[in-house]
Amino acid sequence: MLIEIEAGAPYGVAAGPDGALWFTLVHQGGVGRLVPGGEPEIRRLDPAGGKPMVITRGADGAMWFTEGGARPEDGRIGRVTMAGEITHHPAPAPYGLAAGPDGALWFTSMQPGGVGRVAPDGTVTVFPLPVEGGMPAGIAAGPDDALWFTLNQADAVGRISLAGEVTLHALPTAGAAPVGITAGPDGALWFAEIGAGQVGRVDVTGKVTEFPLPDPGCRPHAIVTGPDGALWFTEWAAGRLGRITVDGAVEEHPLPRLEAPGGGEPPAPEPHGLCVGPDGAIWVALEAGALARFPLTRARRDLPWRPAPWPAFP
Repeated sequence: MLIEIEAGAPYGVAAGPDGALWFTLVHQGGVGRLVPGGEPEIRRLDPAGGKPMVITRGADGAMWFTEGGARPEDGRIGRVTMAGEITHHPAPAPYGLAAGPDGALWFTSMQPGGVGRVAPDGTVTVFPLPVEGGMPAGIAAGPDDALWFTLNQADAVGRISLAGEVTLHALPTAGAAPVGITAGPDGALWFAEIGAGQVGRVDVTGKVTEFPLPDPGCRPHAIVTGPDGALWFTEWAAGRLGRITVDGAVEEHPLPRLEAPGGGEPPAPEPHGLCVGPDGAIWVALEAGALARFPLTRARRDLPWRPAPWPAFP
């Protein structure tokens, strides 16, 4: 199912505690809310040029999002309550965002390069990394009370403890350019290598395994763990939704496209962020101007899995 977002271009999407989907509008400077089956609500940000990207649920029941800004010094971490109240915390060029086991929000600072923490009282701390120009991107809480993150330009995955101690793990593939990362169902961290067309896995000891995708030019971007015990990821260049099991079996599914004005060639979907929605389906943010819903007919790990068609909501 395809939900057109006339207000702009969705980039990040996450499930909120209110049974709704929350998403960012990267080019229009807004945050949206959609209850499955309802109409989207848009909250405009001030200023509108902050480029809101990644969004996630915080431990405080609010939704948090990153705004990279036109310059590193313009970056902000935003917070929106379920009542729609928006506040901001200055942060240098933030991109990835994740709730930590300490009740804080952790983020990556792409420039000059670091990992930051927003404490519950709003205090922002940025920890430097032992590599220059690494461009930290995605970040996720691991099973070991630490945060794990990708280094897009350093071809590495890093781990940072709650005290700020950093360990880096180099990837085997040069030019892997990892972006999205998530905690997997197997106790490891899984990540998308946009430069190499691969999905990677790193366990908490630092052992890395890479799984090449059928199309090396598909540009995998974001990744999440699904309710079926597999990993789901977006293929930005190919306009597809991918699925990989913990054993490395890959499936790919084309994403629907919006109709072109005047009946021309439909625009490419440009999938970026994705999440498991409140309805148990996989939801994908399409920069072309929509949210796509991919329902699962099997959500238990001990049952065979198969995709359902793109239906209307029940």
